[in-house]
Amino acid sequence: MGEPSALPVALTEVLADFERHLRMERDLSAHTVRAYLGDVGDLLCHAADVGVSRPGGLDVQVLRAWLARQHASGKARSTLARRTAAVRTFTAFAYRRGLLERDPGPLLGTPKRLRDLPKVLRQSEAAALLDGAGGDDGNTGAEPQDLRDQAVLELLYATGIRVSELCGLDVDDLDRERRTVRVLGKGNKERTVPVGDPAVGAAEDWLRRGRPALVSERSGPALFLGARGGRLHPTSARRLVHARVAAAGVPDLGPHGLRHSAATHLLEGGADLRSVQEILGHASLQSTQLYTHVSAERLKQTYRQAHPRA
Repeated sequence: MGEPSALPVALTEVLADFERHLRMERDLSAHTVRAYLGDVGDLLCHAADVGVSRPGGLDVQVLRAWLARQHASGKARSTLARRTAAVRTFTAFAYRRGLLERDPGPLLGTPKRLRDLPKVLRQSEAAALLDGAGGDDGNTGAEPQDLRDQAVLELLYATGIRVSELCGLDVDDLDRERRTVRVLGKGNKERTVPVGDPAVGAAEDWLRRGRPALVSERSGPALFLGARGGRLHPTSARRLVHARVAAAGVPDLGPHGLRHSAATHLLEGGADLRSVQEILGHASLQSTQLYTHVSAERLKQTYRQAHPRA
């Protein structure tokens, strides 16, 4: 199959217009834009191979033949579902632009995704991680990076926010009096998330005794700083989480594992699904419902291990 750069002119132009639409009008992340363009570019290469030179030639038969080729090549269900979603977005865009007489996207079936349940820490493991990372002795001789790392771990677990959201926090986003943090999530949607006392305390220690030692002209309003004083980068945040998890001797599920764990533990503690959806910043309740399956499976496992007649 050819490359997008070798497409007929009309298909190249519509792909470029679609990229501008994703970036400028929908304001999607660079990662999401790359994924959409890769999927749609592959479709357009297939279309060109079968003689389609203009967007108007993209009918449901062409789309289904492309998906059939994907399936025959052994693509996973999750990949097929993602590519189907990307193509639907593209055909809807082309239809609104008047490039298609009708939108064939809705006629495509969606391969049902087989979603694995996310792995989570047990509450005792989360406690071991957080207590082992900082301890309770209030050591005034702690290094600035240690204070920062403790605050990072506490906030990730307390709020369930994403690493990118944590690294984007400014000092003023943390309201220590109200015990909340203002988070800018996907699609530039802002939400307010409650924060527990241990996380607030760790953040206060960092702000009082850690951040001043690392602050520089590059710091700006960033809440968390890297070793050179700039805003903490997500890659560095992930690295420090992995290091602290290894030191604590608990399963290394990474930063997103802390997000999964926070959601699961909230539900296990009696939080309602809508509240957890708001905390996590999920656009759809369906995404949050995944965690109810985690809790049910954990309950069954406990029952099997503990009940004499299980």
